[in-house]
Amino acid sequence: MSDKKTLVLVPGLLCTRALWAPQIEALSPHFDIFVPDVAGHETMAEIADMVLQSVSGDFALAGLSMGGYVSFEVWRQAPERVERIAFLDTSARIDTPEISARRRGLIELVQKGAFKGVTPQLLPMLIHPDRLDDMVLTGIITAMSEDVGRDGFLHQQKAIMARDDSRPLLADINVPTLALVGRQDILIPPDHIEEIAEGVTGAKLVYIEDSGHLPTLEQPEDTTAALRAWLEV
Repeated sequence: MSDKKTLVLVPGLLCTRALWAPQIEALSPHFDIFVPDVAGHETMAEIADMVLQSVSGDFALAGLSMGGYVSFEVWRQAPERVERIAFLDTSARIDTPEISARRRGLIELVQKGAFKGVTPQLLPMLIHPDRLDDMVLTGIITAMSEDVGRDGFLHQQKAIMARDDSRPLLADINVPTLALVGRQDILIPPDHIEEIAEGVTGAKLVYIEDSGHLPTLEQPEDTTAALRAWLEV
């Protein structure tokens, strides 16, 4: 039985454990790390319940993008088990009608057999422009989307579309909170994370410079340093 505390790292849409690989390497000496599969259920409630059933006792919780939506739901279900919480490049809001319509269109395309994962055309939405020629980084992103696959993508989109508005939860979060965002994130712009930081009393707001939507991979050292400070490692 390990005497280390538990750290749960929740990946985003079309992402896997590889999203957190630099942080896992850096923090595993200090924590038992659990990375849930967020592609096997069609509601946030089911995903959150799976997380809670997969770890015992209290834990630190961090989620990026869709992982942030899951983290809100974990808090909604069992706030007493969350020792501290970190939101990375995510939002407390529900989708706008335009975004919902776009998701439905993607679902229809995929159901017709047009799943392509993360293509070169989508990469500019995910990472800083200066990193588009980084074949190692783009290869990791593409491989993650292929690992999630068609069915996983459909499950994830349905869960995202059905999620609750988490803004009413912000004032109730009373544990050490990190709100972190890539300065150049265009998929979920910084004002979304700023809203979270403003709504949670005492939250620490951190911008990761020269990063888009995936700072854990784009700027791993700076992101890990922010997580260390939040975890007090």
